[in-house]
Amino acid sequence: MNRLRYLILLLAFVAGSQIASLAGDAPAPVPHPRYVFFFIGDGMGLAHVSMAEALLAERHGKTGIQKLNMSTFPVMTFAATFAKNRYITCSAAAGTALATGEKTSINTIGMDSARTHPLRTIAERARAKGMKVGIMTTVSIDHATPACFYAHQPDRNMYYEIGTQLLSSGFDFFGGGGFKYPTGKNKDQPDLYQAVAAKGYTIVKEQKVFDTVSVRSLPMMVVNPVLSASSDMPYAMDSVSGSFSLSGIVKKAIEVLDNPKGFFMMVEGGKIDWAAHANDAAAIIGEVLELDKAIGYALEFYRQHPDETLIIVTADHETGGLALGWAGTQYESDFTLLDRQKVSSDLFDAKMKAYKKRTPASMVRFDSVMRMVATDFGLGADIRLSKCEEEQLRRAFRISMSGEKESLCKDENTVLFDIYEPIGVTARRILANKAGIGFTTWMHTGSPVPVRVIGAGQELFNGFPDNTDIPKNIARLLRLPEIK
Repeated sequence: MNRLRYLILLLAFVAGSQIASLAGDAPAPVPHPRYVFFFIGDGMGLAHVSMAEALLAERHGKTGIQKLNMSTFPVMTFAATFAKNRYITCSAAAGTALATGEKTSINTIGMDSARTHPLRTIAERARAKGMKVGIMTTVSIDHATPACFYAHQPDRNMYYEIGTQLLSSGFDFFGGGGFKYPTGKNKDQPDLYQAVAAKGYTIVKEQKVFDTVSVRSLPMMVVNPVLSASSDMPYAMDSVSGSFSLSGIVKKAIEVLDNPKGFFMMVEGGKIDWAAHANDAAAIIGEVLELDKAIGYALEFYRQHPDETLIIVTADHETGGLALGWAGTQYESDFTLLDRQKVSSDLFDAKMKAYKKRTPASMVRFDSVMRMVATDFGLGADIRLSKCEEEQLRRAFRISMSGEKESLCKDENTVLFDIYEPIGVTARRILANKAGIGFTTWMHTGSPVPVRVIGAGQELFNGFPDNTDIPKNIARLLRLPEIK
């Protein structure tokens, strides 16, 4: 009898083990988040974030890094960024890949590489499912990256045509910069702002209105009160009274878009790219920190809804070939030197333009310009200049004042100044080099970009994905419908 009981117990144990084994082999159910934050730091490579983290640490007297919000995410990997027809991509092709899951050709917005068929975006598909949709950026709202989530045009420079498609998107919230050409490039088209208002959008351009808007104000377009000629927001380091911030816009978007059906938000730190193009290390840090502050608000929301929220942070490409290390300083660095810079490339170059306009050619003086350089960069004041560095600035002064290029070699002029004001770009280069920072280009690079993820379904983003895999994973997790 005891032997029989033993055999029964043994069989029961084996059967139970097999069932447990089978259950363990069964695929885990795919999470189903209701809230998705998709942060894109335009041009933001690994070094851009590390530079900001290293400076934060040095400000507290430490060597190393002080982690940003995005660096605390449990999943971090890298994604390839190449376009359909070029290894080093542009924001339009990369933005389309991130918005649709399909590669396309350079300068194409939301269309296939032949520019014959529109590619449906995850934002459009989220709206078709009934989710609220918000698109935010620090550059103009019709710029390449934001445009890729709602527009379908053969050329990124078709700003007015892109703007008209914002009207038909049906999205709930747009925020940040304005329209680049609200009445067309020749100023002969119907005003897009008036068309947005006629479509039922609440247009917010004042802080007192921004503070009071609520879900009842949707659909909504938040346009920063202070815009440049290109309709972008000021750099974070140049922020003036009355200006909105990207983080503040994201905080407001969370407040008004939260609803039982969920939301999808694309948030672009667009001027990280612009600062990197200008090799402006201090401005890069300011923009990275502002984007990370916005990510902080998303993290607060995640902590309230941990099983229903997904946050992705990535970039469309790397810009500037930024390196933490420079040959002239060997293994030494002092990132706090960047704190001596008080204005961005935009503001300093505007100062130089104004100086040249108001000063007769016979009256321009190198010493006068150097006082501006000392005030805005610390160079020649509390930061000592070598004879070689002073000569670099003298050369830049001569070129800037004469409007002529000293070198007969076009390639050398491009490497030295590209399209930028010679004095400003030379001062930024000297300051960055003294800090132990180098740039290899004014343009984009083909380096893979970081992908950081936290939340429901984060496991899908492990490995070494292509940039097109990111929206495909989002669509899978949200169970987004295919639309035509």
